[in-house]
Order: sequence, then structure tokens, then C-alpha cells
Amino acid sequence: MEELLSWRTEAWHPLTVHFPVALLLFATLAKLLAVFLKPQPAAFWHRMGAYLLYAGTAGAWLSIYTGDLADGIVSRKLCDPTVLKSHELAAYNLAYLFTGAAVLDLGFAVDWVHRYKRLLSAVVVLLMLAGSGFLAYTGHLGAKLVYEQAGGVQVPPADCAGF
Repeated sequence: MEELLSWRTEAWHPLTVHFPVALLLFATLAKLLAVFLKPQPAAFWHRMGAYLLYAGTAGAWLSIYTGDLADGIVSRKLCDPTVLKSHELAAYNLAYLFTGAAVLDLGFAVDWVHRYKRLLSAVVVLLMLAGSGFLAYTGHLGAKLVYEQAGGVQVPPADCAGF
């Protein structure tokens, strides 16, 4: 446990970011698939997509929190900090889009919403597709931070002393 607590703060972000990426993309695929299926199998895919959406949205906000923790450490060492700011803004956009989709999806539990079920389903899927676009863009910017600017990476000395 002590080893886990002694990790660098900026190392928490990559640990928390990959689960929400997978969950939210699979949630989008499940909800999209449900649109094209007959009612009985569609209900299963809608439900599965909803559970993935809720878990992925919570994970997205956790990733934003850990990204904020890493920001103060990483931003001081970057050559182009505007990429970091764009990464952060895109992450907030995707989190808000998926949060909106999750809140609307929870609306299916409310009785009066059943009149607008088709419209609401379409809006949820559109929000999730837009969120998935921001998810891809955010990941691209995150990769640029790590692989082009060594954001959050400890570069070993040339002689690899200490290993």
C-alpha cells in the first residue's frame, strides 16, 4: 500500500483514463445497435448501453479530476502548453456531452417521458456520438502530450543510471 501512495501524482491520470474510454465507446455502440434492432433485443442493448454510459461517465469525471491533479506538474515542463489546454477543454466537452446523455437516459424512468421515448432515444444517441468524437480528439491530444512533449514522463539520464 505504501508503494501505491508514493506514486507520482501525474501517474494517476493514465491509470484512470482508459476504462472510461472503453466504457463510453462500448456504450455508444450498444445504444446505436439498439436503434436498429427489434424491440425485445433492443431493450437488452439499451439497458447494457445505459449501464456502460453511467459507469463511463463517472469514470470520465474521475479522469478529469486526476488530470487536474497532473496539470500543475506537467504544464511546467511542456514546450507547447496550448495542447494541454485544448486536451482539458475537449475532456470537459466530452464529459458534459456524456453527462447530458446519462441524465436524459435516466429520464426513461419517469412516466411522462414515455411519450417522447423515440425522440429522447435519438437525442441520447446523438449526444453519445458527439461525445465519442470529442473522446477521440481528447485521446489524440493526450497522445500528443505524452509522445511529442513527454508530458508526465520521467526521462532517464543518457547512461540510464539508477536502473
